[in-house]
Amino acid sequence: MKATILGVGRVLPLAALGLVAVLASGCGSASNGATPTHTVTVTKTSGSGATAPATPTPTSTTPAGPAECSTADLKVAVGSGNGAAGTAFYNLDFTNVSSATCFLQGYPGASLVSQGNSAGSQIGADAKRNPANPSNQLTLGPQQTAHAVLGVADAGNFPQSTCHIVTAHWLKVFPPDQTVAAYVSFTTQTCSSTAVPTMQITALSSGA
Repeated sequence: MKATILGVGRVLPLAALGLVAVLASGCGSASNGATPTHTVTVTKTSGSGATAPATPTPTSTTPAGPAECSTADLKVAVGSGNGAAGTAFYNLDFTNVSSATCFLQGYPGASLVSQGNSAGSQIGADAKRNPANPSNQLTLGPQQTAHAVLGVADAGNFPQSTCHIVTAHWLKVFPPDQTVAAYVSFTTQTCSSTAVPTMQITALSSGA
């Protein structure tokens, strides 16, 4: 019985040593094995040379105003005359016959001519500007009218030696800033000499 107890006492220390050896072997294999993998997240940032996208700048568009009336937009007519101090005054009417609004401003050009077309030659001096009216911008809707006042002096007021009276039948009219003329039937006596100023014209005013 005593021998058996001693045998067991020897077996236990050997088993303990074996367990320590196994643990030591396990630790050694872990330290000499593959290195654990670590995941690193890299965040990409823009460098100093990067250019940010341009932000569109909102733009506002202002509606364009009406265009200036062309000769083709207008019907030109001469109204009835009123005489005063040897001069007859006529309303020279400009009516917008187009379908769009346009504007007029300033002095028309006017002269008497021998024919109602571009083949006619000028008779006497052209109308000189009369500053009696201010020059304002006038907006004309379709069928609206503006007018200038045309003054025609009595040719008999001038010496025949310098006037040389003739009868003209056509008036050539340029709307302001236009190079194409309108022709209006208009009969009057005038001086054929361009040195005698027989006509005058005001800036345009609203209305007929």
